[in-house]
Amino acid sequence: MRAGGEARRGGEVGHGGEVRRTGEVRRGGVNLFALRSHNAALVLDLLRTAGADGISRLELAERTGLTPQAVSKITARLRDDGLVADAGRRASTGGKPATVLRLVPEAGHAVGLHLDRDELRAVLVDLTGAVVGERRASLDLGAGTEAVLGAVAREAEALVGGGGSVLGVGAALPGPLDHTSGILHRVTGFPEWDGFPLRDALARRLGMPVAVDKDTNAAALGLAVGGERGSFAYLHLGTGLGAGLVIGGAVHRGARTGAGEFGHQVVQLDGPLCGCGNRGCVEALCLAAVARGDLAEAARVLGTGAGNLVALLDIDLVLLGGRTVTTAPEPFVRGVRVVLDERARRVGEPPVPVRTASGEVAEGAAQLVLARLFGRADA
Repeated sequence: MRAGGEARRGGEVGHGGEVRRTGEVRRGGVNLFALRSHNAALVLDLLRTAGADGISRLELAERTGLTPQAVSKITARLRDDGLVADAGRRASTGGKPATVLRLVPEAGHAVGLHLDRDELRAVLVDLTGAVVGERRASLDLGAGTEAVLGAVAREAEALVGGGGSVLGVGAALPGPLDHTSGILHRVTGFPEWDGFPLRDALARRLGMPVAVDKDTNAAALGLAVGGERGSFAYLHLGTGLGAGLVIGGAVHRGARTGAGEFGHQVVQLDGPLCGCGNRGCVEALCLAAVARGDLAEAARVLGTGAGNLVALLDIDLVLLGGRTVTTAPEPFVRGVRVVLDERARRVGEPPVPVRTASGEVAEGAAQLVLARLFGRADA
């Protein structure tokens, strides 16, 4: 498999059923040659958010704080790279009409991989994050590292084929893990993955850069890039339970990139044994209630854990997702909201909103590649 694009002007990372087609924040730039790639990222991000309508060079200069001359040089390089094209002309208040520029979505692609405990989902996305190809396959994390790597590589290569410029691969799976080094810690229930260097092993298999993160962090990053603002917690209930935290618009991973192990907070001393070795974890209690078909109890437990997060982090919003939630969203939203509303009344605060979110892990994993291209430091 061949990686495309160029180092920092093109971004970093990328990879890979059926194949299917498918707010503005001002950040200042600096006119220093040494930070040219940073400034190019600012310009690319504004082009991305402008969409097909495009944006003029003058607007780019105004929104980045760069000089018009610097913007002209940056956009000329981006045009040479095939990342930017003309989008027509726009009437001006004086002088000749301004040329409008747009991002070329098909100029680059990234692969996002979601390695769940029993399923693999792989997507190919363009520079806007739109999914242009998708594959699904069964997966068994307990089958061993070599078997899993082989299955992932086969699906990714089938998805990518031989065409297009692939910037890299983002892979997301249950934690805990070290996002910086790409080394897994113990995946609950699968001790054979403890200490496995997934990022480097997958990069050797695929022949291109790879980024690795927890599934919940990837989903939270995708939500933040997609327009969710402020500080929120994304709670993902599927085969396990975890949280992705976005604080002040950026993914919060913690000093050792281990933040968000939401499912393993103990809420019942001497409760049932959890796969992590503790007793009375939110995950164990919640999944046991789901297995019994008691969704009201599962939602109450989930709400209790969410209330702890709200009290600790003072977040603006709680988002719910994951396959278990999406199969029956109303009981979970209602149950979590009841718990959070009761807490708000007790402490005399406005209630924190609760709603579902798509939280697509594979798409968020692809953003581990693309977000760097567009200057998001939290990717």
